[in-house]
Amino acid sequence: MRVLSIGLEKSEKICYNISMKTQNDNIEEKIEKLAAMLVSSRRIVFFGGAGVSTESGIPDFRSKDGLYNQKYDYPPEEILSHGFFYSHTADFFRFYRDKILLSAEPNAAHYALTLIQKYRDLTVVTQNIDGLHQKAGNKKVFELHGTVEKNHCVKCGRFFPLDYIKSRAGVPVCDECGGLVKPDVVLYGEGLDDETVGGALTAISRADLLIVAGTSLSVYPAAGFIGYYGGENSVIINVSPTAFDRRATLCIPAKVGEVLKKASESAFAK
Repeated sequence: MRVLSIGLEKSEKICYNISMKTQNDNIEEKIEKLAAMLVSSRRIVFFGGAGVSTESGIPDFRSKDGLYNQKYDYPPEEILSHGFFYSHTADFFRFYRDKILLSAEPNAAHYALTLIQKYRDLTVVTQNIDGLHQKAGNKKVFELHGTVEKNHCVKCGRFFPLDYIKSRAGVPVCDECGGLVKPDVVLYGEGLDDETVGGALTAISRADLLIVAGTSLSVYPAAGFIGYYGGENSVIINVSPTAFDRRATLCIPAKVGEVLKKASESAFAK
């Protein structure tokens, strides 16, 4: 195991604006700093956003090519709302199957986290609903916005797997009572699950390393979770600046999968 030994003093908690000329060299140095943090930490929380899943081919919502900037009969924010689900259920499921239920596989970021969890107490807190963390083998995962993998009848509460939604055309109904089957995803106008929130906040508050990746931290209340972190080191991995940058120990403006793969292998690969 080879890790570049670098002291991480509180005075170093600043993110540098670097020129394009030296950016690649600096990124490699920052990845080695992250590797050193992984080695020195015991309780790690990875807080991930849409930028983690885009590397698996899943589009995000807010970028220029994201779902919110595409043209539909209704705005995506309206389609993915509690009220629309019940008032325009067929339209909801048409959009949901076409734009949300996409075939995708875990990427380098997901598998790097699987490596890290072999050596450290790792908790994943994700804003994504695609289930790719579990598919890659991530064990301790809090899905703030729910998951497409779980569905329930709104009438009798019966559970249905994702394949039940995929295999049926139109509006899926319960094969026991005929009730509407609703995905376990948090729609606009709905609150986050209390148990999930509690578990995520507890993990964040107890961590000694927080890695925030693939998110602009612009979506609340999820973005507010970062304020519960009181540990020594925090890292931002995101291609564009975030509201948390000035508070972070280290900022790495690069793709999440590339950074985590190199850092985790430097820290733990034999």
